[in-house]
Amino acid sequence: MPDAQPAHGTSQLRRVALSGLLGTAVEFYDFLVYGTVAALVFGDLFFPEVDSAVGTIAAFGTFAAGYVARPLGGIVFGHFGDRLGRKPMMLLTMVLMGAGSFLIGCLPTYDTIGVWAPVLLVLLRVVQGIAIGGEWGGATLMVAEHAGERPRGLWTSFTQLGAPLGTVLSTLVVTLVSTLPDDQFRAWGWRVPFLLSLVLLAAGLYIRLKVAESPLFTAARREKNTARTPLPLPLLDVLRKPRSVLLAACVGIGPFTAQSLMTSFMISYAVDSGYTRSQVLTGVTVASCTALFVMPVASILSDRIGRRPVVLTGALLSAATAFPVFALADSGRPGLLILACVIGHGIAQSTMYGPLGALLTEMFGTRVRYTGASLGYQTATLLGAGFSPLVASSLLASYDTSAPVALLLTAGAAVTALTVWRMRETSGATLATEPTGIRPTEGVPS
Repeated sequence: MPDAQPAHGTSQLRRVALSGLLGTAVEFYDFLVYGTVAALVFGDLFFPEVDSAVGTIAAFGTFAAGYVARPLGGIVFGHFGDRLGRKPMMLLTMVLMGAGSFLIGCLPTYDTIGVWAPVLLVLLRVVQGIAIGGEWGGATLMVAEHAGERPRGLWTSFTQLGAPLGTVLSTLVVTLVSTLPDDQFRAWGWRVPFLLSLVLLAAGLYIRLKVAESPLFTAARREKNTARTPLPLPLLDVLRKPRSVLLAACVGIGPFTAQSLMTSFMISYAVDSGYTRSQVLTGVTVASCTALFVMPVASILSDRIGRRPVVLTGALLSAATAFPVFALADSGRPGLLILACVIGHGIAQSTMYGPLGALLTEMFGTRVRYTGASLGYQTATLLGAGFSPLVASSLLASYDTSAPVALLLTAGAAVTALTVWRMRETSGATLATEPTGIRPTEGVPS
């Protein structure tokens, strides 16, 4: 059965792609604003009772809390997205994301309300994590399912581009407010980036309200053979054959480890190494701007030569450059720090991440695609990005050298490389509904 054609043609597909771009941009803006501000001041503002190194670790612990909640969000919103539709879940997750970020910007600090400050911070991070856990799946699936027989790598790359776009926006805003005198930045300046998330939220909701429901989901809901499933939950249907979810999770570990280490952790590490905040944020911004070009190129290549060779190339490049990247960062020269960020994040990580949306979408059938793709993707973010800054900070405190952190980056890339090597190619898969809901693309290449 061929893929269903988009119900409203190219104009609707462009609108869906734009909504996916904005949704992912909100996601990464919110999370990277948090990661950046956590690296700069949250240790002092929310954990003042401990020394600086432990405070940074604690701040990154709250960063990880949001990631811990993401698989739960993938399950919850995946379930309702597979049963009720992609569009309503896209709207709900975006509202929760933006509201959570705004409320973090309103939080009193430890000096004002004591221990309740970090407690509320963790709670809002969990709400954000649950919402973001369902956001990516809905946005990516809507684009892929509207694309029909058009190149899915190219069109889903717009959703992936929200990552560097959100990074650029968050870094620019934080860079602007970090030019304030230190006492003003600590008093109120750090709140501004969180409060400004309402602007992205409003733009995203405006676009998403005009988007039509996925034609593939609509068709599947009308079919009698999908009106009643053999198992009561899409999650159970997915977990009957968990290999696809495990492969999806392992594929994402490399790009998310690189993303986390080359953004949030690198900001904290470089500032502690003697770089100014503006020098470090410039490096992250230049790397993210590079990613805006690399990701669509990698995605287009994945349509032409396959997802596997492109993602594998990015993983091998990330592993090969891990130690040189941190050596450049250790040089103390701002130009070499920028080069390190461009290589590690702008090129290597982006080559892995660009085709990821299409790859994970093609691994599951329509009935369980939201649940399966979301669970795999969000598990990867938890394992790859959620704990990486925390582990890296602990390694740095124990060994006082960047070598173990570079080894952590190498290990994440190796997991992705080995997983992709063991997978079959997915770029030729139809997105039509399978009776079991599980794609026949799992397993090893023949």
